[in-house]
Amino acid sequence: MGEEASEEDVLSAIKKLNERKEINGIIVELPLPKNIDSKKVLTTINPDKDIDAFHPINMGRLLEGNPIFIPATAQSVIETIKRTTSIDGKSAVVIGRSNIVGKPAALLLLTENATVTICHSHTKNLPLVASKADILVVSTGRPKMINRRFVKRGAVVIDVGINKVNGKIVGDVDFDDVVDVAGAITPVPGGIGVLTTLMLIKNTIKAAKIQNNIE
Repeated sequence: MGEEASEEDVLSAIKKLNERKEINGIIVELPLPKNIDSKKVLTTINPDKDIDAFHPINMGRLLEGNPIFIPATAQSVIETIKRTTSIDGKSAVVIGRSNIVGKPAALLLLTENATVTICHSHTKNLPLVASKADILVVSTGRPKMINRRFVKRGAVVIDVGINKVNGKIVGDVDFDDVVDVAGAITPVPGGIGVLTTLMLIKNTIKAAKIQNNIE
């Protein structure tokens, strides 16, 4: 389905996929064209097939602390941090408040007993706030925005950004400027993006088990 598709076309396609028993997972690639209401599209997905976990029911379950599916990118962020350092009791700063990454990542960090600060475009003294974090998660959509001024020495830095600059893929963190300050840092490409794909597969397997009553 190309960019010429109408909102009605997209909603109809999703409804048909909802009804097909052999389809266990549905993903909507965002952002959608301006003529299509993304909220309406996401709420049309059967929550049991919503492997990206953007349906309001799945987002609510996450907020409640009892998720069935966890947004794949945010899940990748947490799994990466947990394999690098203990989260419990750490100070975590999340730069970015999107429903896709920032908010769910912050909720998951809270679940792991971090003290969490969410920063955004209206945050005052952002470098100062960020530089106090033991764990820094960055999802701004602005290439190489974060340099060493934002990073506490020894901090774990998770770069979720994917930006194309002069034909190259770069993150939201200036890797070369930060790498010798951070205790650990994810590369772009080859970092969170790769793990996100695996988390989507994990969610798909879980969805298939739920829909087929498999323990």
